[in-house]
Amino acid sequence: MTDNVHTLVSLLQKDSLRLHLLKLVHDVSGPECWLAAGFVRDAVWGQLHGFQPTKPQGDIDVVWFDTQRTDQEHDTLLEQALRLKAPEYLWSVKNQARMHLRNGDAPYQSVADAMRHWPETATAVAVRLGSTGCIEVNAPFGLDDLFQLRLKPSPCFLHAKHVMFEERVRKKNWLQRFQLLRVEGKDVG
Repeated sequence: MTDNVHTLVSLLQKDSLRLHLLKLVHDVSGPECWLAAGFVRDAVWGQLHGFQPTKPQGDIDVVWFDTQRTDQEHDTLLEQALRLKAPEYLWSVKNQARMHLRNGDAPYQSVADAMRHWPETATAVAVRLGSTGCIEVNAPFGLDDLFQLRLKPSPCFLHAKHVMFEERVRKKNWLQRFQLLRVEGKDVG
């Protein structure tokens, strides 16, 4: 296990709320679902800024992959089950096997492949409780950008979609919330 993976797992194990939510998702969906994006990113950035663990902001992204169940019905059922268990959170469940249609990409092959098409490298990280109860990490770009507070576009957002990356940086207010972040790429004001 790399140092950053070990550090991430340790951070999540010490964050009682996030650990509870990992267990909740595992109990509702089994080991096929991952908690991703801001659930992981904000926990790491917050810790690196010296903040106390906080409740996830915005929606909690739950991602999974199954080419045999691409209709939205299963996502909706999982969201409803999660809302029943934890109604104070905004759950967003998405089967990544269909998300290529919304994004104008070729079909994705897995959760990791779908995350390779997300706007930022530091956001393309997911965690779950595996079948043995251990925290598993899925990070197709690795964890260096996340832990080095580098906010940069993924390869898919370097050129034609770069404006979308810039928009997200502004809209998410990351540079004000996490002042140690360094943006790489074109200027984002």
